[in-house]
Amino acid sequence: MNIYFAAPMFAKSEQIYNSYLVEKIRKQYPQLKIYLPQENDTINDKAAYADSKMIALADTKKVEESQLMIALLDGVTIDSGVASEIGIAYANHIPILGLYTDSRQQGADNQQKLEALGTVAENQFHYLNLYTVGLIKLNGQVYPSEEALLEGIQQFVTQGKVDE
Repeated sequence: MNIYFAAPMFAKSEQIYNSYLVEKIRKQYPQLKIYLPQENDTINDKAAYADSKMIALADTKKVEESQLMIALLDGVTIDSGVASEIGIAYANHIPILGLYTDSRQQGADNQQKLEALGTVAENQFHYLNLYTVGLIKLNGQVYPSEEALLEGIQQFVTQGKVDE
């Protein structure tokens, strides 16, 4: 089974986390073939050259060849490349498992945090683009932790579908 791992990848911290999580998944599910774009030096060796069409064609082909996408949603906003990849997966009916670990989602039942929503510039929660999240939820699931994501992968591997 081919899996496309969509994630921001330009900061060293992003690359390290992506490698860490992909390696964790590969160890737990050695039968899965995970495409991590940062490992594709043909288009992602930033000391070399790849134009926009080369990058778009190469990554789109890999998305279309996959049976599942894992998409990292953390960051100030969802990474624009990740959002594009999610759109391609959705259009091709490829299930998507999103990982969103932002700690600001904690305390959803905290009355003070909820009341602060009515005050300008006091949102205690992080916002994700609802269109992009909707594309994921229409054909997948968003998980709040690595552990929950790994359980979602297990479910997909054994059942061939994502519980919504």
